[in-house]
Amino acid sequence: MFTWKKIYKSEEWFEQQATEWVFDYVCEFYDVEDIEDLTEEQIDEIVQYRENDLSDYSPMQMGFSNIINQWEDAQDE
Repeated sequence: MFTWKKIYKSEEWFEQQATEWVFDYVCEFYDVEDIEDLTEEQIDEIVQYRENDLSDYSPMQMGFSNIINQWEDAQDE
């Protein structure tokens, strides 16, 4: 029977890569140093992009979700 031991390690790596790619692109696009430097309007644009333009099955979904969560967590501090 086929098995992939420790596939979670590959999945974690991919999630980290997707998050890094999204982080880098968003920071460059908005010319900010960190996700926490985004305005509410900018994060709303990113949320709209994720919800309306990005496929629900896109592997980049988790990267966008992670940076949105990071921004929201920073707002709560």
